[in-house]
Amino acid sequence: MTATTWQFTDNDGSFQLDAPQASSYLYFPLLNEAGLVSVVTPTLHGDIKTNQNTFLTLPVSVEDLHASRSSRNFWVDVKGIGAWSVTGNSARQIVEGTDEVKVRAGLLWHAIERTHSTLGLRAEVINFVPAHPDQVELMRVTLTNTSDRALTLTPIAAIPIYGRSADNLRDHRHVTSLLHRTRTQRYGVIVKPTLSFDERGHQPNSITYAVLGADENGAPPIEFFPAIEDFIGEGGTLDWPEAIVENKRGVGADVAIDGYESIGGLRFAAIDLAPGQSKSFVLVLAILDGSITPDELIERYGNAQKFNQALTDTQAYWSQRLATLDFHTGDTRFNHWLKWVTLQPILRRIAGNSWLPYHDYGRGGRGWRDLWQDILALLMTETGDVSELLFGNFAGVRCDGSNATIIGSAPGEFKADRNNIPRVWMDHGAWPLLTTKLYIDQTGDLAFLLREQTYFKDRLIYRTQQRDDEWQAEQGTQQKTASGEVYRGTVLEHLLLQHLTPFFNVGEHNIIRLEGADWNDGLDMARTRGESVAFTALYASNFKQLSELVLALEKLGVTDVEIAAEMIPLLDTVQQALDYNSIAAKHECLNGYFESVRHTVSGQKVRVSLIDLTNDLHRKAEWLTAHLRAQEWLTNSDGLSWFNGYYDNDGQRVEGDHANGVRMTLTGQVFTLMGGSATDEQAREIVRAANRYLYEPAMGGYRLNTDFGEVLLTLGRCFGFAFGHKENGAMFSHMAVMYANALYQRGFVAEGHKVLSELYQHCQNFEVSRLYPGLPEYISARGRGMYPYLTGSASWYLLTLITEVFGVRGALGDLVLAPKLLAAQFDAQGQCGLKTLFAERSIEVVYHNPARLEYGAYQIEAITLDGVAVQFDRVGGAARIDRAVLAALDADRSHTLDVTLGDRS
Repeated sequence: MTATTWQFTDNDGSFQLDAPQASSYLYFPLLNEAGLVSVVTPTLHGDIKTNQNTFLTLPVSVEDLHASRSSRNFWVDVKGIGAWSVTGNSARQIVEGTDEVKVRAGLLWHAIERTHSTLGLRAEVINFVPAHPDQVELMRVTLTNTSDRALTLTPIAAIPIYGRSADNLRDHRHVTSLLHRTRTQRYGVIVKPTLSFDERGHQPNSITYAVLGADENGAPPIEFFPAIEDFIGEGGTLDWPEAIVENKRGVGADVAIDGYESIGGLRFAAIDLAPGQSKSFVLVLAILDGSITPDELIERYGNAQKFNQALTDTQAYWSQRLATLDFHTGDTRFNHWLKWVTLQPILRRIAGNSWLPYHDYGRGGRGWRDLWQDILALLMTETGDVSELLFGNFAGVRCDGSNATIIGSAPGEFKADRNNIPRVWMDHGAWPLLTTKLYIDQTGDLAFLLREQTYFKDRLIYRTQQRDDEWQAEQGTQQKTASGEVYRGTVLEHLLLQHLTPFFNVGEHNIIRLEGADWNDGLDMARTRGESVAFTALYASNFKQLSELVLALEKLGVTDVEIAAEMIPLLDTVQQALDYNSIAAKHECLNGYFESVRHTVSGQKVRVSLIDLTNDLHRKAEWLTAHLRAQEWLTNSDGLSWFNGYYDNDGQRVEGDHANGVRMTLTGQVFTLMGGSATDEQAREIVRAANRYLYEPAMGGYRLNTDFGEVLLTLGRCFGFAFGHKENGAMFSHMAVMYANALYQRGFVAEGHKVLSELYQHCQNFEVSRLYPGLPEYISARGRGMYPYLTGSASWYLLTLITEVFGVRGALGDLVLAPKLLAAQFDAQGQCGLKTLFAERSIEVVYHNPARLEYGAYQIEAITLDGVAVQFDRVGGAARIDRAVLAALDADRSHTLDVTLGDRS
């Protein structure tokens, strides 16, 4: 078998790929907002679930996709010839490999077409999860006679029903099958276990699992196979079952079988197909919580017409969801590919970092970092009010500046760590400000900073270094005052705490401690003496931005703000400025604060003037920047220079020349560039060093680090990974895209474009990446895309395109246009543009570059809005349009900004 490459077939990003079975590890997500998450492969392997404890089909990791015989199968017994699987899951077909196969897929629908030329039979199987509040996956099988003779066929669906927690794969797998109560009913097989055995203990089960079916006209099956051991027979297998091979009879409706592994085996009445004739069958694969019955699902979906309507509705739903953001460049394939990148933040908001085959380390929910980074894209794609989602997330902040790590499924829901794991990721405090700043720039909603929110509380204190023995779970997870009242502070107060406590929490090099890890979760073995230079640079930048936001509150007529009285020592310049060079003084200040909020807070607040607060934050930003430039800039024996990114648990500098070779990390360069810690000259040197040591075109761009040559038990588990994989030297999409963003911010436009373009080029080169459209988490040493769909790099790719490449961004509510487009990105007519949301309006920005001028040679000459000239201010080479101009537009239709670029000379 040989692989081809996929081709787009419409403007919504639908694509087609021939011979998909020739590529291993391919899978496709199907899900809805109701919480059902499915995975399908070209052979319809994959699983269906709603959470860790509720799997309809067998839970799968990526290797199970080719190793397991359990799949969504649909057999056809061809009279006079024998059995054929329309999904390719028969022992004979696997060996022969003669079927012609193609996949067609679009925005969360998946179709496989399989043709057996000798039989003269073609099957199309379409799967999708409807955009309805039902936890179901729908599947339609259409059989077509492509021969010149009549065919007599007996169709049999065969979908194993696992019906329990993923934990039971190795924990009481057989015993939990004894809980199964399996029943046949008119339209299928339903399983309702008596109990659920999982981490919650032995609980009464309320979930029903069902495989239901009907033909295209709604006629039910005629027989059923509810037990796997009866279906496969002695010595049989799921890919060569006795019931199919020997054409055994099943049982009727209203049959009960208890205590066995179950299967949704549905035999339909035999059909006669004349040449060219087709016949369809609809399957409903459901997880039922009692809100709807199997019969009601059949009534809703159980014939071809209803299936088709649900498919049309679902396609329209996802098309509309993604229509708010659209790109137009000179590369049509790239424009369509971006549809899938736009979808990815939505996928991660639903699935978190769990439920897909590579993401087998997750048990559901999202991480703290995910909450904030995914909102970056939502701010530019969601038509609804994102502020409440943003506001709710602040309830996860602790009074010690750390945050909850167990996040519930409801917005703003946080839980005490179920295992009491004392761990803090030191970068977590930095991300909320980036997202909040984007929100305020997009909306002008400075008052958001003054909204009051609660704080999270559990037994972990002192940034998890100590335990609060007075705290009991029954007290709840909201921070209380000494009088027992729930304490609330402004969003600004939350942001301040997330930055002030890390500022004082430094290691022996006066760099913020690494703690449990930073963005690179694999740097988790330097908790005692490890320090993160990389994210100290981000905190430095954040202090500067936070100081500017504080001062901007003057626009609201505000002159001072209230903060918790305990925080005043952390704002040291308000009383008596500390010597920031003194590590001991920082620790004394921080520990004093920690002790003051050990169990409760006083509830007392003090007022601080905006000027005093701004000056304090600015002083901290300036000190951090100067400290990094003076201490962490290094030059190696090759004469190249860059920033050290880390100190290990022995207190040793990680980067630079080493006995095992040059050590360099991309992370250490990204945030020193992005935050301005690097001077312009240092920025140029960083680019030179990264090109020399980290650039690997065969992997689609820049590695996360060089080969350190040993397992570093003093730094993190990632160095136990083989070099070139995941966090140890892979091309990690997230950091690579942030590197591109930093390059654009610093004026390295061609270099930034190279990063984004080469990542795209690698991903769309199917013969190497083996990816469906979209971004993976990383590229392996062999060039394969790994961990597709659920990656924060998608949000950053979109953010970089919109705000840096196309230069469409907000500034305290006003619209700023500052394109950094290269001449090659414009189409043949010299146009390039995007549609996005701004001021709650759909705005299409079209740049006109008729002379095809290169970046640096053009400037904005004129702007029209729906054909009418618009006044704008020039600010630093950008055009700034007052928000009131856009807010006055009709919100019910899209509007066009035509921007003419001319020679800046």
